[in-house]
This record gives sequence, C-alpha cells and structure tokens, in this order.
Amino acid sequence: MPTPGNAQLGGVFDPSRDVRVTGQIVSAGPRSTAAGVGYSDGAGATVTQASNRTTGVTVNALCGTITTNNTSLAAEAAAAFVVTNSCVQIGDVVLVAQRSGAVGVMTDVVVVAVANGSFTLSVMNNNASGGTAETGAIILNFAVIKGTTI
Repeated sequence: MPTPGNAQLGGVFDPSRDVRVTGQIVSAGPRSTAAGVGYSDGAGATVTQASNRTTGVTVNALCGTITTNNTSLAAEAAAAFVVTNSCVQIGDVVLVAQRSGAVGVMTDVVVVAVANGSFTLSVMNNNASGGTAETGAIILNFAVIKGTTI
C-alpha cells in the first residue's frame, strides 16, 4: 500500500487520458550508467547528403545520423541545407551534435530553422580567412524533442 508522499501507480498506461503530475517523477527503473532518456532501438534512421553541402536530405525518423557531403567549404563560409522529416513539427526542438568527420577545428553545425515537416542545418567554417577549408564528411547525430506551440 503506498504511503502519502510516496504514491505509486501500477497497471497499464492509457494514452487517451491526460496525466497531470504535481511534484517530481522518479524512475524506479535501471540505475546503470548505460540507462538514460532517449529513443528505443529502431526509432532512428541514417542518410547521406548527395552532391554538395547545400543538397537537401530526407530522413523520416525522430533521431539518427546525417552524413554531410565532403565538398570543400572555405574558411569563413557557411552552407545551409534542408532536412525533410515528417516527424518534425514547428513546436519541436531539434538537437544536433557532431559525432565525427570534421577536418577544421572551427567547424560548427547548428539548427537554424524548424518548420512542419523539416528543419534547416547550417555548416559553418569559422576558420579565419585563408585558414583551413572544411573537407570532411561530417557525421551528425540528431534528435527531435516533441514540443508544442500552445
């Protein structure tokens, strides 16, 4: 029997009903360093950018990897491309992280726009003029955090 302040729920979750929580939600699940918040196996997808750094890609998943084209990107230059993704809505937050592949130590990849069905990434070579060109096929991890505008 749960005690006040330490209530426990059991049974099957019904997604057709609202759940309101006041206070903290504490997981009693696995407490290893391998556990965490994220998507289960099979939720992700991968895609490789085709002809150049501005070529759009399509990856319809909540998470996964995008490998950019390795066309040379000069110092102080940027290239943006659209990622078409049916899982993304305008109120969502898209996270992106460089996993590997960048040649220049001053290369950044950021989300610059989110819309219904797509998001836009910009690859920026922040090396000073005359510096190292970015020629790596950058592997990016991405994840969509579902949100709302209301």
